[in-house]
Amino acid sequence: MSTKYKFNNNAGIYFVSFAIVGWIDVFTRQVYSDLFLESLTYCRGRFV
Repeated sequence: MSTKYKFNNNAGIYFVSFAIVGWIDVFTRQVYSDLFLESLTYCRGRFV
């Protein structure tokens, strides 16, 4: 993960882009989608 870009404005709206490593089909395999959703939930709780 990049350490160059930081989100400092808590009231701001941001566009986030993802890079796909090895073109893993994240949304068709349950184990990957669960991990993705768990990570997203963690980030929402941390920055809200």
